Amino acid sequence: MNLPIVAITMGDASGIGPEIIAKALARPEIVSWARILVVGDAERLREAVKITGSKVTVNAIADPDEARYVADVIDCIDVPVIPKGHPFGVVSAASGEGAFQFIKKAVELVQAGKAQAICTAPLNKEALHAAGHMFPGHTEMLAHLTGTPEVSMMLMTPTLRVVHVTTHLGLIDAVNKIEPALVERTIARAHATLVSAGIANPRIAVCAINPHAGENGLFGNGEEETKIVPAVKATQARGWNVEGPLPADTLFFRAGRGDFDVVIAMYHDQGHGPIKVMGIADGVNITIGLPVIRTSVDHGTAFDIAGKGIASEDSLIEAVRQAAVLSAR
Repeated sequence: MNLPIVAITMGDASGIGPEIIAKALARPEIVSWARILVVGDAERLREAVKITGSKVTVNAIADPDEARYVADVIDCIDVPVIPKGHPFGVVSAASGEGAFQFIKKAVELVQAGKAQAICTAPLNKEALHAAGHMFPGHTEMLAHLTGTPEVSMMLMTPTLRVVHVTTHLGLIDAVNKIEPALVERTIARAHATLVSAGIANPRIAVCAINPHAGENGLFGNGEEETKIVPAVKATQARGWNVEGPLPADTLFFRAGRGDFDVVIAMYHDQGHGPIKVMGIADGVNITIGLPVIRTSVDHGTAFDIAGKGIASEDSLIEAVRQAAVLSAR
């Protein structure tokens, strides 16, 4: 079986990225899903292998053609940008630069047809900015590197999917940015993604902005009627199974019990909060709308425990599995 090649980027080398990669790639099930390339600093990865006690070796390579793709060997496209002995658990421009370079290389590999998907370990936005790369996060950086004008973030747990209309914006700025065309495009990206994943007629629920969906003008300034309702009606006119705007509190309860296949959240915390309550350890972040498949862990760099070898690799394993599944389809 010709398994897809998934490129895992190391993320911020001062965080838990190197450790969770070292631990995840010691797990035997991964080699049955995909051929794995790590894109990162090989020496930093070797350090993480020692810290975690992982029973793997690191094969530093310059090109995917040199990869072995065998159990207990991590094939690492070596991007040697992290200083030897660089500390864990601190914000640094060096690690921010590394995070950017790892992503840039992974995008190049996918665009050259040498990998089918990208799976990202977490980066630190402050470190990224310290290195001069002024992106709010992975999603915006990948859109820039692939020349994609607009993408959406989809978060997944085993029981819930959420796609965001806005992400890394302050709440006031997010509400100002929401408008019918953006909501409609977000619904369309969610619909296309689920159809491609094998759900023929996905059940899509759209969150309101205000409490109780505005309650007929009692709360807010009519945002539901002006910003969301036109998009819902437009997508319903396409024959899609779209419902909303619905009060977010009861909507997420219904979604959690299985009434919907995906929820469209209006802003960052509206969608992130329920996902992380439902299962942060198993959460996966998928960027939809890109010309490449990209999944990610649903957690941060965890500087407080970085370098201690105790970080859980479960979210990374699920992100790799989703990348492999989407690549195969």
